[in-house]
Amino acid sequence: LQLVESGGGSVQPGGSLRLSCAASGFSLDYYIVGWFRQAPGKDREGIASISSSGQVTNYADTVRGRFTISKDGAKNTVYLQMDSLQPEDTGVYYCAAANKSDPVLLYRLYVSLDGRGIDNWGQGTQVTVSS
Repeated sequence: LQLVESGGGSVQPGGSLRLSCAASGFSLDYYIVGWFRQAPGKDREGIASISSSGQVTNYADTVRGRFTISKDGAKNTVYLQMDSLQPEDTGVYYCAAANKSDPVLLYRLYVSLDGRGIDNWGQGTQVTVSS
């Protein structure tokens, strides 16, 4: 089971980036997927999640209205469209996947944006927002 993030980079404040999280070795049709980020010296923050169907999403207050999570089942990939980026959005961004058959992990990841106990993580992609 593997998750690979891509699409990070450097952008000026107000700019946009689209991150991708491609899964291999398993189908995201059975998994909840979340995006997390970690800034230097700060704790990991859950920012968005999407249901296995791709129909229901959840966002942290810090990104709601600016970021959009989506899913392409045919490509087995989840995306994070990030608009109106600000310097405080700088950090390493990770995706994680939890099997929807586990009610504890499902609730943690989808509702609470909590990554504890999740085994499937990508390697991360750096996002830097500065002028």
